[in-house]
Formats: sequence, C-alpha cells, structure tokens
Amino acid sequence: MKSLRQKYAAPFKAKLALEAIKGERTLAEIAGDYQVHPNQITKWKKIVITELPTLFAQRRAKEVLEAKELQAELYRQIGQLRVELEWLKKKSGLIS
Repeated sequence: MKSLRQKYAAPFKAKLALEAIKGERTLAEIAGDYQVHPNQITKWKKIVITELPTLFAQRRAKEVLEAKELQAELYRQIGQLRVELEWLKKKSGLIS
C-alpha cells in the first residue's frame, strides 16, 4: 500500500518556520509538538530566510507600478478634458 505525502498549509509552514527562527525552542521540540520532521522545518526556515528580502522589494515595486498607472490615468483624463474644453470653446464662438 502506498503512503501518501503529508501536505501542509502555507500558514502552518510559516508558523513553524517562525518558531524555528525565533530559537526559543529546539527543532526537536517543535517537530515533536506538531509531528513534523525536523529536516522539513529546517527547509521551511531556510525558504523564509531567503525569500524575506524579496517580499519587501516586491511590495515596493508593486507600489511604484500602481503609482505609475494612476499617473497615466490622470494624464489621460486631463488630455480628454482639454479636448472637450477646446471643442466647447469652438462651439460657443470664443475661439475663431
């Protein structure tokens, strides 16, 4: 009979990895409490440590992209309003 691999949810992995990073308890204690192999917790800890700097970089890049999109939309609206203003001036006879 095949044994299936255990799949863990992301919040669970993050919780165990953070506990391991804190260092308040040993890996063996954490593994024993949650019935997870210590090597697995070590892998999750390593992933958290390596990916953490990119988390902040991605957030900043996303903010910059959103700001540029907002700026482009505002410039588009300004252009449209200018065209409409010129058209209204022509129709009203203010511009010959």
